[in-house]
Amino acid sequence: MKIGLVGKPNVGKSTLFASATLAKVDIANYPFCTIEPNVGVAFITARLDCPCKELRQRLEADGRLEPADENDPRKGSICQPRTGSCVGFKRLVPCYLVDVAGLVPGASEGKGRGNAFLADLSNCDALIQVVDAAASTDIEGNPQSPASDVNDAAASIQREIDFLALELDNWILGLLVDSWSRGVRRVQSEGEKGILNFLQEKLTGLGSSMVLISKAFEEFKKLNDSSTPPWDWDRGILQSLSKCLRKELFPIHIAANKSDIAISGVLELVTANGIVVPCMADMELGLRRAASAGIIDYQIGSSEFTIIDDSKLTPQQIEALDKMSQKLALEGSTGIAQIIDKVLFDQLNHIVVYPVQDEGQWTDGEGKILPDAFVVPQGITAKPLAYKVHTDLGEGFIKGVDGRSRRAVGADYELSDADVLKIHSK
Repeated sequence: MKIGLVGKPNVGKSTLFASATLAKVDIANYPFCTIEPNVGVAFITARLDCPCKELRQRLEADGRLEPADENDPRKGSICQPRTGSCVGFKRLVPCYLVDVAGLVPGASEGKGRGNAFLADLSNCDALIQVVDAAASTDIEGNPQSPASDVNDAAASIQREIDFLALELDNWILGLLVDSWSRGVRRVQSEGEKGILNFLQEKLTGLGSSMVLISKAFEEFKKLNDSSTPPWDWDRGILQSLSKCLRKELFPIHIAANKSDIAISGVLELVTANGIVVPCMADMELGLRRAASAGIIDYQIGSSEFTIIDDSKLTPQQIEALDKMSQKLALEGSTGIAQIIDKVLFDQLNHIVVYPVQDEGQWTDGEGKILPDAFVVPQGITAKPLAYKVHTDLGEGFIKGVDGRSRRAVGADYELSDADVLKIHSK
């Protein structure tokens, strides 16, 4: 499962990527700083508390564990994550991000990196478009003076949002036009089922499914009430079909970067198909790096941080941290964790589950407590989860055991968020 970071050059995509993943990438103030896509792992806080909170409560009640000390650096967490971390029962879980090279108008016709850019998106499950909320770059990503008028700034942001959608529309349109004459022959013999099958086969490389294709086609039929048969559809009708397909195949959510220097109220004037979240990637990157260096205590997505030791900081550094602290408190967060959270858990409908080998102690075979947290689609059942843990577990699946109720469950048992499951296998 991957989320693509897209948009025109020089809006902060690589900075946002680095701030979310702490990966080392080139960050520069010029177009096409990124050429090949960077792939990294961002760690996002699971929405429900880690089950180690319940385990601690149970162990304390049984007298097998002392209450957490107020100086405990993990604030009570007792799990042992293989990846990510858990502090104060807030479990960080992995999410793949793809930082794709900047897109410019005309990409669908070969401009910039052209179709190489568009092909980079084909393996992404959702898209976050990073836009310049300060309107400090032109449509091709060249630096310019930030907009001083709220309407001009809103118009600039809207152009960014609209041009990406149009390039994706035109990309899909090109795929359809190239083989439409072959596709309509199936319509003549199979009816609407034929066109749906044709679209699914043609767009399967873009992550299509028959469910998404059918939803897009139903919306298209509402907009195109013409009696013209498919074999006589002109480019305009196919463009409308491409737009409907794009909305289903490539949900686009907006990270309005540089919001800390944007004109107040500008984001209220823009419209987008997905969510719009104000973001401050520069600040998030600075805070994450300071936290990694042990200078501050900062949790991803938090509205505050504390300085651990200011003895080695210059007055200028302390002043900079004070300004960031004030801005962070005012905005509530940098927005980076929030937009990934909304896309991962709301738009992609994922949950977090915890497979274990001991349903009583919630440990693996080495005695580690809740070492694994799997981010999986909502509605997943026990046997498909077993396959995700290991192919052998899926092929030899016998049953599952709910870690809380100790009840045996079958292959079709649907998992809920924060479930703990023991998998029995041959």
